[in-house]
Amino acid sequence: MSTPDKEGTGPHLLVVLDHQEAKVYRTEITGTVPERITPYDPHGYGRHLHSAHEWTDGKSQPERKSFYEAIAKTLQGAEQVLLFGSGTGKSSAMDYLIADLKKHHPDVAAKIIGSVVVDAHHTTEGGLLARARTFYAEYNQK
Repeated sequence: MSTPDKEGTGPHLLVVLDHQEAKVYRTEITGTVPERITPYDPHGYGRHLHSAHEWTDGKSQPERKSFYEAIAKTLQGAEQVLLFGSGTGKSSAMDYLIADLKKHHPDVAAKIIGSVVVDAHHTTEGGLLARARTFYAEYNQK
């Protein structure tokens, strides 16, 4: 995903993110298949990312550094990145990702052109991609 496209510019990517996985799409390709990034699960909890012993204050969950590193690596070389996430406040994996990228990968963070809260679990992939393509079209007309 990090290789430049035929025109010499990097791809326009959509990241659909929650605490369990990130799906990365190339928005300029019709019929695109996402690259799925799931958090490293060293204890075999499967769908549960964190054990009760990993909770920091009972309200927010610590995030897995390896998860965000994998996303950052995937986004290297992108021309523009759009983030879709479903949580807000302390439950927003999107906000955690943005903060991590700004701190550890400012070159990738600088490529983020927008972050949008969506109901990704109740929206089809086609619907998400259509919304992203509309966002990119409007953004790049400015």
